[in-house]
Amino acid sequence: MRINVDGRGVFATTGGAPFDPAKPVVIFLHGAGFDRTAWRLQTRFFAHHDRSVLAVDFPGHGWSEGPALSSIAALADWTAKLIDAVGLASAALVGHSMGALVALDTAARHPGKVRALALCGVATEMPVHPEMLESAKADTLKVQELMTFWGMGNALHKGGMVSPGLWLRAESLAVLSANKPGVIHTDLAACNVYKDAQARAQAVKCPTILVLGDGDLMTPAAKAKPLAAAIAGSRAVVIPNCGHFMMVERPDETLEALKSCV
Repeated sequence: MRINVDGRGVFATTGGAPFDPAKPVVIFLHGAGFDRTAWRLQTRFFAHHDRSVLAVDFPGHGWSEGPALSSIAALADWTAKLIDAVGLASAALVGHSMGALVALDTAARHPGKVRALALCGVATEMPVHPEMLESAKADTLKVQELMTFWGMGNALHKGGMVSPGLWLRAESLAVLSANKPGVIHTDLAACNVYKDAQARAQAVKCPTILVLGDGDLMTPAAKAKPLAAAIAGSRAVVIPNCGHFMMVERPDETLEALKSCV
């Protein structure tokens, strides 16, 4: 599905069912360096169970026109415009990693546009190691390897994917390597400097769930506790034997958590 936001083309998938804005809509936001395909297992369920779905490519990612936006706040404002562009009064937002920060910022600063919120692989701050930033700036392979190595839970380095034929490490590297020059650095730099999550959390009023992995090395579950405490009425689900990519590593458990909120 093609959408126009700020005069640029945006690509979104709809979970295999026609997009119907009359139904409750769930918008899925991907993490740094990734794209809409991260959500293919969850979007299909919701699209066939009384929801309409949009899994979007952020500007400059996947099949969306660029350039990539350089701050979490800019991506949040873009998300609010996306909601307007598809003719919605509000939508539930599901975000992963960088996308979780964007979803949080959107819900806090555009509260009327967000009816529910799911934050996956999130933390109060997301500092990025200088070596990763330098590699991303130089567009070398090392940043892709580090993001994949640290992002995957320990069990998944040894196989055991529940999706037949899917090798998460190879798929992650393939998606990351497809990025245009500078996009991964733009994303990581935006996460690195964003310090507003705690303040934004206190402003969130919609139903919220945090979906965390007990083996997440990039956004450890313990570092999400202040956010959960700051969002009134929020609930945190910690998935066992799971790293940072819970929606692919543990898709069924992630789906069950999302179903309870969005």
